[in-house]
Amino acid sequence: MTLQRVTGWLFVTAAVSFAVASSLLSATFDWPDILREPAPVVLESFHDGGAGLIWTWFAVAWTYGLLGVPVLLLAGALRRHRDPVLRAAGAIGAASALLSLIGFLRWVFVVPALATSWAGGDRQTRIAVEAAWTAQHQFGGAMLGEHLGQVLAVAWSATVAVVALRSAALPGWIGWTGLAASMLYLLNQGDVLATAVPGFPVWEPAGLVGSTSWGLWIAALGVVLVKRGGRPSAALRDCSSSAQAATAIGTP
Repeated sequence: MTLQRVTGWLFVTAAVSFAVASSLLSATFDWPDILREPAPVVLESFHDGGAGLIWTWFAVAWTYGLLGVPVLLLAGALRRHRDPVLRAAGAIGAASALLSLIGFLRWVFVVPALATSWAGGDRQTRIAVEAAWTAQHQFGGAMLGEHLGQVLAVAWSATVAVVALRSAALPGWIGWTGLAASMLYLLNQGDVLATAVPGFPVWEPAGLVGSTSWGLWIAALGVVLVKRGGRPSAALRDCSSSAQAATAIGTP
């Protein structure tokens, strides 16, 4: 199996597995809407979810984290190892996956202890836990995962889209749809920034529309790589044609 196909399958696997895991999380924990609820609501709901909810968050975290692997492989899969733009984009995309992974994993390693302390605590304990929850939620969730993670993800996908439009590395439609999905996903920053800047403009459908379109684009990119993985690149075809022509000319 070629590197291009491996990379494509990894993109498809990451997109589909994350969609399944996040759908389960939405059904059992009202994610992502619950992220903007007051601390007592979130902590009580999380505590009621038990170990099953923690494992669901674990699955969400690592299915998204998987995305970092094909992001790093993409330049090589497109036979553009020395392209400084794609290499820089790969580093940015991998950093995005790591930041989002950290944001997700706090629900596995940080929030359970807070939820347990809140559920079994008196009034003063609950007030202290709620303050701790809010601080870690804004730092690990809003800043690292939702702001830096998503902005860097948009930067990566927009860069790949521009490369697709300016070269034959990928189909042009991947470029145009990539730019559209990136812009839609970027609009979700209104909701993120509103957690720190009261009154910041928010387009409510941005989170669902943006993340869904971006995920579908990731899957489409993977499918394109899988389909093209068995074909020689345009450059290799040109070299092959030139070699055959030279051989024919030199044949008596």
